[in-house]
Amino acid sequence: MALELLLAVDGRDAYANLLLPRLIAQHHLAGRDAALATELSYGTLRGRGSYDAVLGICCDRDLSTLDPAVREVLRLGTHQLLATRIQPHAAVATSVNLIKEHAGQRPAGFVNAILRRVATRDMAGWLEIAAPAWDADPLGHFAVRFSHPRWIAEAFAAALGESSGAGLGPADLTETAAVLAADNDRPAVQLCAMPGLADQQELVAAGCEPARWSPFGAYLRDGDPAAVRAVAEGRAGVQDEASQLAAVALTRVPVDGPDGSWLDVCAGPGGKARLLAGLAARAGARLTAAEIREHRARLVAAAVQPAGSCRVVVADGTRPPWRPAAFDRVIADVPCSGLGALRRRPEARWRRTAADIAAIGGLQRGLLRTALDAARPGGVIAYVTCSPHLAETRDVLSDVLSERDDVAVLDAPAVLAEVPRLRCEDSGQYAQFWPHRHGTDAIFLALFRRR
Repeated sequence: MALELLLAVDGRDAYANLLLPRLIAQHHLAGRDAALATELSYGTLRGRGSYDAVLGICCDRDLSTLDPAVREVLRLGTHQLLATRIQPHAAVATSVNLIKEHAGQRPAGFVNAILRRVATRDMAGWLEIAAPAWDADPLGHFAVRFSHPRWIAEAFAAALGESSGAGLGPADLTETAAVLAADNDRPAVQLCAMPGLADQQELVAAGCEPARWSPFGAYLRDGDPAAVRAVAEGRAGVQDEASQLAAVALTRVPVDGPDGSWLDVCAGPGGKARLLAGLAARAGARLTAAEIREHRARLVAAAVQPAGSCRVVVADGTRPPWRPAAFDRVIADVPCSGLGALRRRPEARWRRTAADIAAIGGLQRGLLRTALDAARPGGVIAYVTCSPHLAETRDVLSDVLSERDDVAVLDAPAVLAEVPRLRCEDSGQYAQFWPHRHGTDAIFLALFRRR
C-alpha cells in the first residue's frame, strides 16, 4: 500500500492526505497495520531528501534515471532501515520481494545490493558523510539532516529573522533547525466545533483533549475523526488550531456601526467558513462565502450548511460580483504554497519550487485588494496564508498597502494575546504561528481596518 501511494504521489501528483484513507480502506487495513502503512508512507515522503542523499552515495546511478518503482522501493527500504525499528534483514527482504512483484526479477539484485550498503550505517553515520559540515554550511546541513529543499530552509530562516549578516553558524539558526525538525513530527488531528451546534466540551466528552487556545478546538490523539459524533453529523470538522484562531481574531475586533454582513473571499474547501458561519449565526450576522471552483464551492456549502447563516457563491475573488464597501468583516485566506502545512502534506516540500512562490504573488495581491475594497469604512479585514514565506506574507502586504491611504494596520498579536510569541521579527503588528512554537501549522495573520 505504501508503494502504491508513493508511486501515485510521484507519478500523478496525488495528494497523500487524500489518497491514504482510500488506500487503507481498499487494502482492508486496520489497527496496527493501518498505523504501519501510514508511517511507511508519510515517513518516506518526509525523509525523502535525506534518503536521496544517502542513496546518492550508495548508488552508482542517478536516482532520476531509475525506474519509478525501483526508486520508490529504495526510498521505502531506506526509511525502514534508518528511521524505524524494523530489523535490517526484514527491511531488505521485503523490499526485494516488493520490487519482484512490481518490476520482475531483474532489478531485485540491484535493490538488494543498494539497501545492504545503506544498512552498514545508521542515520547519524550517514549524515556525517551525506550532509555538508554544519560549521561550514549550516543551512545546507540542516536541509539534508531535516529533509527539506535548501530554498525552503533559507525561506524559513529569513522569516524567523535568522538569515541576516555573514558567517552564520549553527547557533545563529537554532529556530530554523527547530522548525525544520518540527515539520517531520506527526501532528495530532485538530478538530473545531461549529459554534451554536457543538462545543469544546462535547468534543472532550468524545475522547478529545481541549485545545490550548481556541475555545472551539480539541485534539484527537488517536482514532478516526469520523468516529466523533459531532464530526460525523457535520457539527464539527478537522481544522488546525491556528486556522481557527485566525477566524476568531477577525470576529474579536470591534466595528463601529452595523455588523451583520461578513465575507469570505476565497472560502474553499470550507474550514474557516464553517467556523465563521457558526460565529455569524451567533452574532446575528450573515456570511457570504465565495469560491471560484464549483466543486470546491460544493464542499464549502456542505461545511456551512448546518449553521444556516451562510450563502455560498461561485465567484472569482479578483473579479467580485458584490458591491464595493458592502461588508463589515472580510477574510482573505489566499491560495498559497502551503509551506506552513508540511507536517500534514509532506510531499509538498518536493512538489513546490521557489518559482511557484513568485507565480502566485499576483493572485495574492489581487485578492487582498478585493478584500480591502469589499470592507466598508470602519470594517475589519483579515489576510491569512498557510505559509511563513516572506514573499507570501509581509512582501504582499508591503506592496498593497503602499498603494493606498485608507487602511490602518491593527495589532494582530494583541487580538490573540493568550497565544505567546506571535509577533513577526521585523513587523510586530503581524502574527505568525509556527509548528515548533505553537504545535500548529505556520499560519500568518494580518488584520486591518478600512478608514
